Amino acid sequence: MAFVTANWNPLGDVFYRKFDLYSEWMIKEDISNCLIAVAPYGGPIALMINGSRKEKAPNLRPVVEIYSSSGNRIISFPWKSGIVVHIGWTIVEDLLFIQDDGTVLIHDIFGTFKRHFSMGNEVLQNRVMEAKIFFTPYGSGVAILTGAFRFTLATNIDDLKLRRFPEVPGLQHPPTCWAVLVQDRQTKIVLANGKDLFILDNASCRAVTPPGLGPQACTFTQIAISFNYKWLALFTDTGNIWMGSSSLKDKLCVVDTNLQTPPKQFVWCNRPKSNNPSVVGIWDKLLLIAGNSKETIKFYQDEDVHLVPEVDGVRIISSSSHEFLHEVPPACQDIFRIASMAPGALLLEAHKEYEKESQKSDEYLREIKEQNLLFEAVEQCIEAAGNEYEPEMQKSLLRAASFGKCFISNFPPDTFVKMARDLRVLNAIRDYTIGIPLSYPQYKQLTIEVLIDRLVLRRLYPLAINICKYMKISEFQGASRILAHWACYKVQQKEEPDDSIARAINNKLGDTPGISYSEIAAKAYECGRTELAIKLLEYEPRSGEQVPLLLKMKRSQLALLKAIESGDTDLVYTVVTYLKNEMNRGDFFMTLQNQPVALSLYRQFCKHQEPETLKDLFNQDDNHQELGNFYVRSSYSNETTIEGRVAALQNAVDEYNKAKNEFAAKITEEQIKLVRCQFRLQKESGKTLLDLSLHETVSTLLLESKHKQAEQLYKDFKIPDKRFWWLKITALAKKEDWEELERFSKSKKSPIGYMPFVEICVKHHNKYEAKKYVAKVSPEQKVKGYIMVGDLEQAVEAATERKNESELNTILSKCTSASDQLIIEKINRAKTQILKK
Repeated sequence: MAFVTANWNPLGDVFYRKFDLYSEWMIKEDISNCLIAVAPYGGPIALMINGSRKEKAPNLRPVVEIYSSSGNRIISFPWKSGIVVHIGWTIVEDLLFIQDDGTVLIHDIFGTFKRHFSMGNEVLQNRVMEAKIFFTPYGSGVAILTGAFRFTLATNIDDLKLRRFPEVPGLQHPPTCWAVLVQDRQTKIVLANGKDLFILDNASCRAVTPPGLGPQACTFTQIAISFNYKWLALFTDTGNIWMGSSSLKDKLCVVDTNLQTPPKQFVWCNRPKSNNPSVVGIWDKLLLIAGNSKETIKFYQDEDVHLVPEVDGVRIISSSSHEFLHEVPPACQDIFRIASMAPGALLLEAHKEYEKESQKSDEYLREIKEQNLLFEAVEQCIEAAGNEYEPEMQKSLLRAASFGKCFISNFPPDTFVKMARDLRVLNAIRDYTIGIPLSYPQYKQLTIEVLIDRLVLRRLYPLAINICKYMKISEFQGASRILAHWACYKVQQKEEPDDSIARAINNKLGDTPGISYSEIAAKAYECGRTELAIKLLEYEPRSGEQVPLLLKMKRSQLALLKAIESGDTDLVYTVVTYLKNEMNRGDFFMTLQNQPVALSLYRQFCKHQEPETLKDLFNQDDNHQELGNFYVRSSYSNETTIEGRVAALQNAVDEYNKAKNEFAAKITEEQIKLVRCQFRLQKESGKTLLDLSLHETVSTLLLESKHKQAEQLYKDFKIPDKRFWWLKITALAKKEDWEELERFSKSKKSPIGYMPFVEICVKHHNKYEAKKYVAKVSPEQKVKGYIMVGDLEQAVEAATERKNESELNTILSKCTSASDQLIIEKINRAKTQILKK
């Protein structure tokens, strides 16, 4: 076990170790002459070669090279824009280039330009002296120090809001050092101007004094803020390092390094939940670790290195090596410390002896069991396995844990299973060909979802899908989403023909749930591949997704066809409206002619919203029948004058004649005649008659006692006799003109008989008048007439005379036993006589 601790270095009560992440790692460039940016969480490395040289040949362009963390070159391209002051990675692994004029250019991990933005006119005028990129809860931010010694910040480059910080009193030259601090969701700047230390926020600038550093403190030359913004370290020109809380209210310790020159880099190296935070500084070839102890750890380097702070340590990058420095986690210290008697160490030894088939295994197990620490031993081995980088050591620890579990009846398996799964994922992404050397704490902080996003960003689609399946991530969040990203990347490959790409995408995606072919087609259209986008849309089952993109691509005819096929009228209306706005009137109408469904829906729309357009449609089609109908509707809905109405109706007659619809033409002519008569009668009587039907007009005249005018209409319009008699007796009864009704009944023989007279009188509650007409009623209806007027006795006589038993029974049903006893007896006698005969 001694070899495990060979690279351990003590610092107070804890140990630090430094090991190679990749043994074959190699970058040919000398990083001391480059602008370098390394993304955290095992992210990529960007170098800008020749970018930092102030004096260089005019024809010597800077070159940008992007590598994975395993040293594999991803892309190399010449820089063709302005002078770059600083480069850095965002939280989503986009590469930012901050130019001296305040322009920030954003490229993706493959060097493709995405967009740019400016940090404002003040930065443009005063130029950029220094810049830093930082992370906030809102996203990635940019801090600029201008030539006027003022700070401008953007806390989220995806929602750009520039903030200019207050002026620092007495700052006549660049600050000695400065750093960005995010505290309580607020972004602040900590800066040192010689012996003075200031904290700037949006509204104020206040001087601060770190506790434990008296007035004899000298110039502050470096500032380091921890990855989680919890701790702050200051380096002074006397060689002291002050460490404390980032609020500058609590001191952790002060360490004397005996080095007066400021370090080239100064970063924190602290493990989450550790009580022993430390800082790392680099001086030429010396790397020094200082913590809450009088001692320090020193490493001597053969070449220039670059420090990359991580959530649980520091990555150390040089041209020939890529190392990781961190505090040895407690579980690993307990198990691997020399002569350790921790339960995890004993369990590991027990398993080793068990594999040798030695009885010592039982002795170690008994010792753990006697202390009731077997449960803790298993947990220690599982935890230590997560913090080991070498797969063989992970296996040894997990096997020991599995061995110990066999002797615990109720040990929950979830912890062991989850660690085994996580380590398998971590070992897969740490592979040299992938190059994402995440530690277990970084992996837990980053989350599996973000890791999948980063694999997709690197176009490692098969690995991402396999991890999703292995970790049992839902298809919608996992495989489907990854396949959609793959398809969007596939459509950008311009060397392949459209047919083969569309076929390949469909073969791979099929009907996978959560896949939107329209989004993939939209990406193809953005890349200028319209035909490919159309082919991809053929696989989109939702017409509502197809149509908007087809319209955007100016494929309106196809959009209309798809909308009609969907059966969604709202979608058809959307396309028709678009066509109407985009095309000239003639082409628009001709397009609709070829699509009967769309034409019908558009006619319905025009009928209610644009009647004049509807008329144009009918005219273009020579549809005289519909034009006639249009003029008829128009005469009543739009025309307010009698002349306009008559003219519209006359137009309708002309159109009906052209359509050879003699019936429609005839009745429309009759309507014109009626309208003119109504207008004349209306002027004479002052009573509103327009818009009434012929029958309503006659009834209105009769109610107004305009009998001559009513009879004239009866003659002019050849109203049938029966209909006119009905209209007249109804009107006379309604106005209770019983004398005129009687005179009318005697004027000539009624074409409708006299039963209607009886019924109309009874309807208006006048049985007295009704009795006058019962005698004139035909024999077949006399019984009914007498019953209606309430004369049951006469009804019995009429029924007896007709010898109709059925009518007698009807009368009997109308009698009441108390008041109509005589009539009942009379009915019974009549029935008896009928039966005898």
